[in-house]
Amino acid sequence: MSRTRNRVLVRGLIGSRGALVFAVLAGLGGVGGLWFGVNPTVAFLGGFNIGLYAGVYTPLKRVSVLNTWVGAVVGGIPPLMGWTAAAGQSATGDEGWRELLLSEESVGGWLLAALLFAWQFPHFNALSWTIREEYKQAGYRMLAWTNPRMNGRVAFRYALWSFPICGALWYFGITDQGFLVTSSLVNAWIVREAWGFWRKDGQRGSARSLFWAGVWHLPVLMVLAMAHKQGLWEGVWQRVNGETPEGKWMEEEEEKDLNKDRDIRRILRPDAKAVS
Repeated sequence: MSRTRNRVLVRGLIGSRGALVFAVLAGLGGVGGLWFGVNPTVAFLGGFNIGLYAGVYTPLKRVSVLNTWVGAVVGGIPPLMGWTAAAGQSATGDEGWRELLLSEESVGGWLLAALLFAWQFPHFNALSWTIREEYKQAGYRMLAWTNPRMNGRVAFRYALWSFPICGALWYFGITDQGFLVTSSLVNAWIVREAWGFWRKDGQRGSARSLFWAGVWHLPVLMVLAMAHKQGLWEGVWQRVNGETPEGKWMEEEEEKDLNKDRDIRRILRPDAKAVS
């Protein structure tokens, strides 16, 4: 295939045994680094994803079109790992992985995973359509050639999911309300391209347009989510006006210390009079 013909293993620059050894060492090193450098939950997710990709997704490509759905899960796990890694720095309970993956604070990680999962269908279905004959000749079962009509329909369906997922990011307090507006503009773009891809059966440049929309859609959406992080601009405004949360905290602590000093003086004052 044109996408893979220049890879070192395909070109014979490295043997199958060498590739296997490298893959095992890299996998063990990566998972070990996550275990000792981050936390065991993230290490488990990383190891699980390696197994899912190499043990399920790769062989399934020659068996069923469901490989695309499995591949989408593989793509959705990394942002969940990132969220879990950050959450591990502030975890306070003793529930381990349950606190990191099943608590209310973990909702954001699951929503980001869902966003990556949904995004991959319009992006990959458009990409695979342009090289569908190569997939067919290689024996990889992709919707692009087994069921082209369904390929477009699935791309459009999952493009639509970007709206409720982004809405949920606001609903659960991950982003502010402005994200509903800005994300909707970007989501409307990829939905429009996915609609054209479906209705035109990938013809008249619709596949290429959807592919490039997918290339830009995800990073722009991630930047917008960061820009609309809940409380971000409120914090900026407070700092501009010298009302930083840290300053308020220090003022409260100073006030508490002053109150303690007053209480001590009140207690000691009668004793001082009695001595005199």
